[in-house]
Amino acid sequence: MPDRIDLSVGDWRRVSPKYVLVVIASTVITGLVLAAASLFLWLVGGWPFGWLALVVVVVISVIALIIAPRRARSIGYRLRDDDLLFRRGIMFQRFVSVPYGRMQLIDINRGPVSRMLGLADLKFVTAAASTGVMVPGLPEPEAAELRDRLVELAESRRAGL
Repeated sequence: MPDRIDLSVGDWRRVSPKYVLVVIASTVITGLVLAAASLFLWLVGGWPFGWLALVVVVVISVIALIIAPRRARSIGYRLRDDDLLFRRGIMFQRFVSVPYGRMQLIDINRGPVSRMLGLADLKFVTAAASTGVMVPGLPEPEAAELRDRLVELAESRRAGL
């Protein structure tokens, strides 16, 4: 059996600490919309279990707000010789390796809350539809610099194919 990749070696770059605010805003908005829907079903629709749905939404939203800082800190990436290694997750960790030569498009996205905080998301598109790697919460200058570096690396690796 081949040796496993040592994931602890090397420096992992983390997302901006301001990204926690983006996660909190998203959680609050989602919680408010779901709470309003539950309240509507309970009071206007006459659904007898609407109050239970409202309680579940509030409890899940509070738990999500409590773990939001830890979720944001769990996201990281590392540039290696031949690929970009991305990780995320607290309980169920996900590690994705994206070879430079397979990168077809590197896109920068900015949502309204991220834009107000000066953050951007870097999305990688490869030939594999299931890759779906996105590094969220990077400061805009760092995202632009990383995008340019990855495009350069991708072009040099594709030239060798």
